[in-house]
Amino acid sequence: RNRVVIWFIAFLFLMAAWLVWALVRPTLFTRRVEKSLRQFERSRERLESEFFQVASTSGKPRGLQWKQCSFQPGIVIARDRANGDIVGLVGVTVSFDAVEGGTMEDVEAVGNLRAATAVFTHSGNEWATQGRVVFNLEPREVLTRYRSSLDVL
Repeated sequence: RNRVVIWFIAFLFLMAAWLVWALVRPTLFTRRVEKSLRQFERSRERLESEFFQVASTSGKPRGLQWKQCSFQPGIVIARDRANGDIVGLVGVTVSFDAVEGGTMEDVEAVGNLRAATAVFTHSGNEWATQGRVVFNLEPREVLTRYRSSLDVL
């Protein structure tokens, strides 16, 4: 009979702990998001520079070399469903030059400015970039297109 009481008390304790966690978790996540936004603003200049450096050496798009990348103010925040990381989406305008001797050299549209979205990730400690860019979509459009893998925050 004592075992039943002990198991019942343990069950109640676990349920209480789960309930407390369920109530506290959203607040903790909100604080995490707010902290990450402050970190992004403090590190923005460095992150933009890193993004341009990584993206411009990626070889994408093929036959073009990155000339300039202008960042729009603000950031759109989402959560990656796969790993829980916070994702920052920033609108950019990119200009390219054709690679000398490449297939794009005679293409007139090479000089056109291109709208895109730069992708940044916050894994819990700091922001980083792998130079990922989504061409032809603004940040809100990226959220719509990838709604199956991103939760809007």
